[in-house]
Amino acid sequence: MRAAASIEVKGWCPGALRPMLSGDGLIVRIRPFCRAFSLKQARGLADLARRLGNGHIDLTRRANLQLRGLPDEHMPELQVELGKLDLIDPDAETEATRNLMVAPLSGLDPAEKLDVRPIARAIAEGLAADQRLRALPAKFGLLVDGGGTVSIAAERADIALLAIDAGIALGVDTPAGTQWLGATSPDAAAAAALLAAGAFLAAAGPATRLRMRGLPAEGIAQVVAALTPLLRPCEVVRPTTGRTLGVFGAAVGVAAPFGRLEAEQLRRLSSLAEEAGATELRLSPWRTVYFGTRDAGAARQAVEAARLVGLILDVDDPLLRIEACPGAPDCQSSSVDARGDARRLAALAAAHGYDDSIHVSGCAKGCARSAPSELVLVGKAGRYHLVRNATTRGPVERIIGVEDFPALFEGSRDV
Repeated sequence: MRAAASIEVKGWCPGALRPMLSGDGLIVRIRPFCRAFSLKQARGLADLARRLGNGHIDLTRRANLQLRGLPDEHMPELQVELGKLDLIDPDAETEATRNLMVAPLSGLDPAEKLDVRPIARAIAEGLAADQRLRALPAKFGLLVDGGGTVSIAAERADIALLAIDAGIALGVDTPAGTQWLGATSPDAAAAAALLAAGAFLAAAGPATRLRMRGLPAEGIAQVVAALTPLLRPCEVVRPTTGRTLGVFGAAVGVAAPFGRLEAEQLRRLSSLAEEAGATELRLSPWRTVYFGTRDAGAARQAVEAARLVGLILDVDDPLLRIEACPGAPDCQSSSVDARGDARRLAALAAAHGYDDSIHVSGCAKGCARSAPSELVLVGKAGRYHLVRNATTRGPVERIIGVEDFPALFEGSRDV
């Protein structure tokens, strides 16, 4: 196993106009508008992944999709084809600013307070139109949630909008989590979110690589003061539901192991979704894809077809308890086969009834998961640093190899 390259935290995410080099070639991140691809777009992406890349497609935890293994000489053709699919921005700055997550069943979830897709579209348009907001940090993100069954409200975002009985609650990220500032009407929600983004820039000043939670207390107070005239007090009970798989009503949720789809899987998923009456595939921060169907019967048929494609339909599947980045050889920063080793850990965890969270990272960057996990393995020089109840940056308990994996689940910490 080769030694890991020096870890470089780039502070930005790859895009169609600004690809990032990895161990298997260039990575291109495609940001769907309001986090949904039409079936035509999904098929087009599957074809481009197969024809111009290495066929590997990653679902990201910011509800985007990445094509991998692209050589430099294929980038001009890729960008032309993405333009034909209406999946490219006018410039890299606009692309980088459009970091917006939307609840994946907006407009389909009977339990939601409001279909928030119009609010999300207005925010996306506002981000693209306001030149000042191009100064936002590359990973600065917003989320919009309708308060339904499949809710993303528990996900971390710099600015969050959540539909509640009193309207749309607005929250900002702080070191302690989301601070809900108040509520506004649905018609005013997009403008309030954009104002919050501008207020962040004013509070951050030259330190624009900070995120909202990185502002000092006086900076947060400045953001709150800018928003207070637009908001009224409200009580927020954040939904606790998140990823749901299989059939629920007339909708379907499917997951890919570690968020990795192959081009043929995406093409076949698009076809079975169309047969079930869907018009689009919706992405989520859990590396799960959702789509609506014409009725519950069509949803059940789609689930069985998706199972044959190799997708995960059971929310208790052991692989879903583990977050793992691509690792070596795909990533230059990694010296370990993170996903291969994660499969070994999943089998061991299932055999021993271990159901706590596990994170396998090829390096200390922790690209697959930024939140703490009960068991964390961080690759370095072909082995793993063992960390518990922390992120990849937590204190190292000891260094282990693959041969030590079984002891992790036998009650022994002496590995």
